[in-house]
Amino acid sequence: MTVVVGTAGHIDHGKTTLLRALTGIDADRLPEERRRGMTIDVGFAHLTLADGRVIDFVDVPGHDRLVGNMLVGAGEIDAAMLVVAADDGPRAQTLEHLALLDALGVAPGIAVVTKIDAVTAERVDEVVAEVGRLLLGTSLGGSPIRAVSGATGQGVEELRMALAVMVAGVPPTPPDTVPPALAMDRAFSVRGHGSVVTGTLRGGPLARGDILRLVPGERPVRIREIQVRGTTVERVADGGRTALNLVGIEVEALHRGDVLTSDPAVVASHRLLARFAGPVADRTRGRVHLRTAATDATIGRSGRDALTLPDGSHAGIVRLDEPIAVRPGDRFVVRRGAGIAPIGGVVLDVDPARGVSRRRQTADRVQRLLQDPVAMVDLHGALVEGRRVRLADDVAAAAARSALDAVAEGETLQVVRSRTATAIRRAATLRRDDAARAAIGVVDRLVSDGLVARDGEHLHPPGSVSSEPRSAPGEVAAMDRLVSMLSTATPPTLAEATREAGCRSDAARTLERTGRIVILEPDLAYAAETYRELAERALALAASGPLTPARFRDATGTSRKYVMAILEDLDRRAILARTPDGHVPGPRAGVLGSGGT
Repeated sequence: MTVVVGTAGHIDHGKTTLLRALTGIDADRLPEERRRGMTIDVGFAHLTLADGRVIDFVDVPGHDRLVGNMLVGAGEIDAAMLVVAADDGPRAQTLEHLALLDALGVAPGIAVVTKIDAVTAERVDEVVAEVGRLLLGTSLGGSPIRAVSGATGQGVEELRMALAVMVAGVPPTPPDTVPPALAMDRAFSVRGHGSVVTGTLRGGPLARGDILRLVPGERPVRIREIQVRGTTVERVADGGRTALNLVGIEVEALHRGDVLTSDPAVVASHRLLARFAGPVADRTRGRVHLRTAATDATIGRSGRDALTLPDGSHAGIVRLDEPIAVRPGDRFVVRRGAGIAPIGGVVLDVDPARGVSRRRQTADRVQRLLQDPVAMVDLHGALVEGRRVRLADDVAAAAARSALDAVAEGETLQVVRSRTATAIRRAATLRRDDAARAAIGVVDRLVSDGLVARDGEHLHPPGSVSSEPRSAPGEVAAMDRLVSMLSTATPPTLAEATREAGCRSDAARTLERTGRIVILEPDLAYAAETYRELAERALALAASGPLTPARFRDATGTSRKYVMAILEDLDRRAILARTPDGHVPGPRAGVLGSGGT
């Protein structure tokens, strides 16, 4: 088991010297740091305890101009070690670091009074008492305090024992219960090896050869080599400090704050619904620090966003200047400058409701998210989860009523589905094709529950007889088979699929007319949902850099025949625009985001 402990404290209070005494490792890794005698960027050291547990120490800078670098380390720690020099006592950065740790909710912790060899015993007792008072009312309140000299070694062994007790209180997380995610704190190139990133691995496990995606950017990358604390391993399962040598991406595309992960819950977002640790004014500006990422942001708390939850806490919308990798439950801190109290927060929703769904953003619904993530569907009215669309109970009931009304009026299956989809979109913000897919599910459930009878493409109330002619036996099932055969990135030819599905020759045109398939070329077609997913993938890739056919082919695992047809169609519709370097988002790129196909 690995526990990540972050140092904190004022400049020149002995954090790096203390880590050297504890671990034998010099965390000052940059020549300029050694020359100036101060930590400029995040440094690292580790200590193996007698029981086999490992502490990865994150040594952060204490200078006031480098608090942003301090938060890079503090964003990925399990516990904290607050360091205060006995000669100076608590100073400006001691107080700011403690406030930031408290805003992030970091606990457990330990406080260390250093440089005790330079002062009297009375002074040591005085500083220990002052530090104890400072911790009260923070997330580190009641933490043990140890007095140490990193120079002479006095108290170091007692500190190791106290650290062992502290980390024993950090509950282990089985690595296979959470998909891996590594937030980058460094990215660089090694001659002969290519791109290398370092960070703290959360979740797991990871193995050489695994494919991860880069967020933001949505680019797939493969792990060529893994190192843990300088040792090459085939597999890492217990988290901690990890370095990854990557294949398929240039170092210029990797940045501090990016995340490599296989967790579908981690997405790029520039708009978050969050709960705050205290009152926050509308239009508050500050710099958001989350994991190793940082960007400027504005907090919105007006109109429907001015939420005071039933438990008395506050929530609102955080609008980020740049997208960052985030998932629900992530903690963050908003720093507004020296001397101003930071704001701590927890991410509740990485894609807050828009359009008609915003009417559902009530304090009660948001409060339920804190105890039950499943309440997200009730907050939005509808959620898309892969190929599945989940509807809130009240939205599903309204959709069913619309479908039953249409059936009672003698409408055909297609019209019933269309009216049902319209009812869904009046209650929840969904793309047209997602609403159409949800409507199919609603109508199918009415049929399976016996509330509606179906004869081919015609519906009627149970117990009555449809006045419309019935479809040929098996015709509907054959068209369903054809759609299924086209639901892949590499579909067979349209003629071959039509023949194998047992469809009539005009079935493809019928399916195209009703929006179930997209025909790109006379003999190339996709199921509408599959084509939308491929088109959105192309647009996302193009947004991160000019998209070449080869890059799109590698991202989709297809061949040039398929990707050229898709790219040409997107160019023709101005969703993409072709440039000498590749395809970029076109003037009508927003059509996909608004539900067009």
